[in-house]
Amino acid sequence: MNSADNGSPVLSVNGVSKRFGGTQAANNLSLELYPGEVLALAGDNGAGKSTLIKMISGVYQPDSGEIKYQGETISNRSPRDVRDLGIETIYQDLALADNLDVGINIFLGRESMKSVFGLPVLDRKFMRREATGALKHLGIELNNMAMPVRYLSGGQRQAIAISRAVYWKARVLIMDEPTAALGVPEQREVKDLIKRLQNDGVAILFISHNLTDIFEVSDRIYVLERGRKAGERLISDTDEDEVVAMMMGRILDD
Repeated sequence: MNSADNGSPVLSVNGVSKRFGGTQAANNLSLELYPGEVLALAGDNGAGKSTLIKMISGVYQPDSGEIKYQGETISNRSPRDVRDLGIETIYQDLALADNLDVGINIFLGRESMKSVFGLPVLDRKFMRREATGALKHLGIELNNMAMPVRYLSGGQRQAIAISRAVYWKARVLIMDEPTAALGVPEQREVKDLIKRLQNDGVAILFISHNLTDIFEVSDRIYVLERGRKAGERLISDTDEDEVVAMMMGRILDD
């Protein structure tokens, strides 16, 4: 897809910087993300990927610059505020409660309650029903919604984390290494989910070390090198050799 065809960006990062002691973790970074687009964020360890996504998600506040969501500045918002606005981050650990079932994990931190004899109790039936619908929307069916998620496969767990974001109306989804530690069939399932999210107009920031995955699912790639922007390309206009050269600092855009 061509991001220019999608109107205004849903997310804009404008000249943000972040320093930790003597380390410049992010240096004057700017990017735009459009509805229905997958923008890959690539770079070696220590390149600044985690710092950037944590500034977007509200974990860190930038020292300078600003971040806008749908035209509104969100640079000073808390992680909960950012999430409530419609920006969800799925980290590698997925933030699932292994001992709880799928329904409660979809509602984790926002549990639905009902009154029984005047006392508030978890409305498990409602949450499981809603979770079933959220998963089905992404083409996923689980036989036992009461099963603790610890017994599910890596791909199923990733699908639950994605479904949770979609259920709560995320319009920007940050995915941190979503295919890491998954087998080939499960990687394919996650990539299919990403395509469905695109079709629903969800904007995705896709962080990965796997260039094959990046070239398969992304529209554009943004490369970081030691906290600075090394380059930004349409996937159709670059190749793995150029991306590696950018990651190593051998190519730096002006």
